[in-house]
Amino acid sequence: MDVVNVLHMNAENRKCSYAENSTLQKTVILKARKVLEETIKDYGSHGFPQCFKLADLGCSSGPNSLFLIANIVDGVHAFCQKKNLKAPDEYQVFLNDLPNNDFNAVFKMTPQFYSNLENEIGPEKSEKCFICGVPGSFYKRLFPSDSLHFVHSSYSVHWLSQVPRELLDINKGNIYIPKVNPAGVYEAYFNQFTRDFTAFLHMRSEEMVSKGRMVLTLIGRSTADPACNNDCCHLYGLLAKSLHDMVAEGLIHEEDFNSFNLPIYTSCTDELKAIIESENSFTIDRLETFEVNCDTRDENEKIKSDESSGRFIANTIRAVMEPMLASHFGNTFMDKLFERYAMHVTEHLSREEPKYFNIVISLTKKCK
Repeated sequence: MDVVNVLHMNAENRKCSYAENSTLQKTVILKARKVLEETIKDYGSHGFPQCFKLADLGCSSGPNSLFLIANIVDGVHAFCQKKNLKAPDEYQVFLNDLPNNDFNAVFKMTPQFYSNLENEIGPEKSEKCFICGVPGSFYKRLFPSDSLHFVHSSYSVHWLSQVPRELLDINKGNIYIPKVNPAGVYEAYFNQFTRDFTAFLHMRSEEMVSKGRMVLTLIGRSTADPACNNDCCHLYGLLAKSLHDMVAEGLIHEEDFNSFNLPIYTSCTDELKAIIESENSFTIDRLETFEVNCDTRDENEKIKSDESSGRFIANTIRAVMEPMLASHFGNTFMDKLFERYAMHVTEHLSREEPKYFNIVISLTKKCK
């Protein structure tokens, strides 16, 4: 998800939000690395193509944009060395995100990326890793038919192509699926996710070679019943509570609040499996889950407190959510909103610490 268009955040808050969101993303990438490595080994057991073509969908523009690519190239190189196999002669890397992503920021990081890669796999190999940007929605076609060998996406597929239209009339006073679920809210979100994820799978099946591999990591929920979900969705409810405060203080209009809903859906594993099986282009090789604390800082780095964790979590959410909030409500009260949000998160942490429930899936494209 593009987080670089937060144009009106003050410099200090922008720096903090990016850093803390980057910490979360890197933690998730590292937690999911075992599945990624096993998928590379499975693919490589049949040999790698001369030019290995891979895509990262929803790459964003932070420091982790190329970290994942380095992991994949390093993983391929290490596996080939261990098994005495011929490594690809070239790598073609496609970095995809929405057109308003700051691709220039990503490209400015490529010199350091190539320097690090040269240290890992040697100058000859690193010189033959070619990177380009591909702007566009991954719910549509992005690449030529039968062209990709490997697809990866981390923390992107849970974003919907649009807010379900039905929510405007049935989810007033909320911005996501509330604990007390008004009739039709869960169904509207689930139906939109089903359409989007089905389209995502179909588009990738057209673009990938037979037996091509795909690894997806997304935020999910640990229970089938969304009303019993105690994962990070609490954080969305606290954001709604903070917006309620802004309404009470006259900073935003109630009708504007009632018309705002998040374009996100946290699915459970059974839902994902059912959609994949119904779309029928891929087989599931691995499906694993793991949790990470919402405050992902190393315990040894700082002395944590509910207050410092509240600020950290608020900044993490701010980096992702502010572009949508500022677009809908304007940007004049963002600092105040997230100060209030940090207070609500801190108060919630005195009772329990929400966690991000993550799902990582490894898929193989079926032969035509």
